[in-house]
Amino acid sequence: MADDLTHAPGTAKDLAPTEVVATRNGPVRGYLEDRLGVFKGLRYGAPPVGLGRFKPPAPPAAWTDPAQATAYGAPAIQSGLAPGERRTSPGDPPAPDEPASSEDCLFLNVWTPGLDQGKRPVMVWLHGGGFANGSGGAAMYDGGALARKGDVVTVTVNHRLNVFGYLHLGEVFGPDYALSGIAGMLDIVQALEWVRDNIAAFGGDPGDVTIFGESGGGWKVSLLLAMPGARGLFHKAVIQSGPGLTGKRIAEADTVARQLLEDLKVATPADLAALSTEAISRASVKVPGDVMRLYAPVVDGVALPRDPFEPDASPLNADVPVLIGTNKDESTLFMMGHPKFGAFDDADLARHAASLAKEKAEPLVAALRAAYPDYNPTHLAAGVGTATGMWANSLKLAERKAAQKSAPVWMYMLTWETPVSRGRLRTPHALEIPLVFDNVEKARNFVGRGEEPQRVADQMSDAWLAFARTGDPGWPAYDAETRTTKLIDVESRIVNDPLPDVRRVLQS
Repeated sequence: MADDLTHAPGTAKDLAPTEVVATRNGPVRGYLEDRLGVFKGLRYGAPPVGLGRFKPPAPPAAWTDPAQATAYGAPAIQSGLAPGERRTSPGDPPAPDEPASSEDCLFLNVWTPGLDQGKRPVMVWLHGGGFANGSGGAAMYDGGALARKGDVVTVTVNHRLNVFGYLHLGEVFGPDYALSGIAGMLDIVQALEWVRDNIAAFGGDPGDVTIFGESGGGWKVSLLLAMPGARGLFHKAVIQSGPGLTGKRIAEADTVARQLLEDLKVATPADLAALSTEAISRASVKVPGDVMRLYAPVVDGVALPRDPFEPDASPLNADVPVLIGTNKDESTLFMMGHPKFGAFDDADLARHAASLAKEKAEPLVAALRAAYPDYNPTHLAAGVGTATGMWANSLKLAERKAAQKSAPVWMYMLTWETPVSRGRLRTPHALEIPLVFDNVEKARNFVGRGEEPQRVADQMSDAWLAFARTGDPGWPAYDAETRTTKLIDVESRIVNDPLPDVRRVLQS
């Protein structure tokens, strides 16, 4: 099966090949990029298609001839779209050589400074896009710069999403489908098992693995902290703008599944397996509910026995250090499509705040106005969304992790503002991604021109690398008394209890 990992030709076709690397599944060959070994499209699971749909991932069929790992594997089917279709955003542009989406998506990518016995720290990235969209092959996720800078091995992962990863069929179709509502997370566990079994051959240390992710990827990291099957497969965790406190309830997931099966006129697993990818995908988003939350990992009692951080932190990985944080103006990225973005008046602000903060709306707006006196009503509205969502839940997660008094937790907030879009986005959701990956030149359309982005990227990538190497990003740990937080900017600073009045309103 020499071509088992071969995909559409990419930019690597004229680059020098690496030596052959033996994996548990079969030999692979990547390419050299400025002396860095790059392996794209490494298959870690069998195609989850046909009767394998909605089941836990299976091992791939073994091969004997060297497989060419020189182009990204297919990303997962995106929510509501047909195979080959891809949506994008400033925070998640696809790489130029990323292939069409497919149900056959269980691939990962590796960047390594050396195919030796270097036992380098390993950093495994879980992409954003909620549980609905995204890909490990997005342009800003290229792991080469981080691998070179820190002498680490970087890994990015594709896994099943949306209806294909999280349709809970256990109540309808019985025990064979008991894990269908968390299949996408089980894909990630299998990818981490691949890292455990194979990464030493790529110069990495399977005993020193950091998982990190942004937005939906941060939620995936949060869930892994409570999944027994992932225990021991990672040793440090980073949650960027994606605190995941809970999973989906079985009853709610069952209601969604029954409605979809009724819409599709499906009565048996064989009927469902016979449907086209497009038919299932298109129908999945017509079920009533928030598309981004219709299909999400289910607290099934087995693969995910409990919520990861509700009402407290799961004790399963109490010994794992955690780095968590947010961006100052997360919600501007989500609001930029609003017809009045940049032109909210005080009445618009009041309505928006009331919809999100309910009875706390007025004191929360007052606290934000005092903290950010230069913010117009649009940015204050974004501040309400950021505070009540990403920041409030990150505070809860950090407090509950710190309360275990086992491994430490660190808190950060990115406050540097991007100049793009005439500065209207300020510090939006996903801005930290190219800074953490030291990929400023791949993201100038998002971070802007000049030297400032690189100065911030130097700090963030250094801190993440330090955390991966030592378990300490370089500033004091967080607790509910000091609330020590690193505010990351061109000139960064460490403060205790940033935005105290905002926090008090949220926690009142």
